[in-house]
Amino acid sequence: MADTAASARFRRMRFRTLRRANLVAGAIIILALIGVAILSLFWTPVPPAKMQIIHKLQPPFGFGLLGTDQLGRDVLSMLMVGCWNSLSISVSAVAIGGTIGTMIGVAAAARRGLFEALVMRACDVIFALPPILSAMILGAFLGTGRLTAIIAIATFMVPVFARVSLGAALQAWSRDYVMAARALGNTAFSITTRHVLPNILSVIIVQATIQLGLAILTEAGLSFLGLGVPPPAPTWGRMLADAQTYLGLAPWLAILPGLAIALSVLGFNMLGDGLRDLLDPREASR
Repeated sequence: MADTAASARFRRMRFRTLRRANLVAGAIIILALIGVAILSLFWTPVPPAKMQIIHKLQPPFGFGLLGTDQLGRDVLSMLMVGCWNSLSISVSAVAIGGTIGTMIGVAAAARRGLFEALVMRACDVIFALPPILSAMILGAFLGTGRLTAIIAIATFMVPVFARVSLGAALQAWSRDYVMAARALGNTAFSITTRHVLPNILSVIIVQATIQLGLAILTEAGLSFLGLGVPPPAPTWGRMLADAQTYLGLAPWLAILPGLAIALSVLGFNMLGDGLRDLLDPREASR
């Protein structure tokens, strides 16, 4: 029995250490990306749109730290500016979609009945339309660009946050402190703003962190199809699209933006996992 208890404690300690490592590693990756994105607003090694045909398709360390593309543009500078474009679009889309979705979810939890059913069916309809397809439809009306990408990604985020916030809010409404507030005659709006929202905020933050990774991946896909930020502004997705022709001759043109996308998604997922275990009391007690 003593060995079993010691083994269980060891497993819990190892689990907590791993989760803390995820949180720290994810935070380091994301802070580094944010730093690069902000730095690109003030400085890049070379102007990202500057073409130097004489130095085209130079390998890493051959001309510049990470080489040049088919037009002689500095790959490192393009990656830095692409980091800003990717993060700014993803954060804006998740912020908009998360805010709208959370408001809808907590409202449905407060109203219940027909309104809740209509919200869930509307979420099902939106889930049936992938963000890339939504962007193509929006592009026909708004034209391709940053706004189209933000709206398309935000539209896909709304039902995700609506479902998550609805589930968390329904649990909050069943708590004793909410029942006490209702017994005192507080309105549904007052209970939602004073008691429900503050107690589900940690769930929303964790979900937003995880969705940011998906948003970056979606933005890269939209840019790959030409539905993101228009040229000459560089994006990771367009860099991948332009590199297709030169995979055999200059594989770094696809490898480097691909690594940037993968690292960003990994960082946000690790940060989200770490925050979930940090903010969830059930995980902390294990």
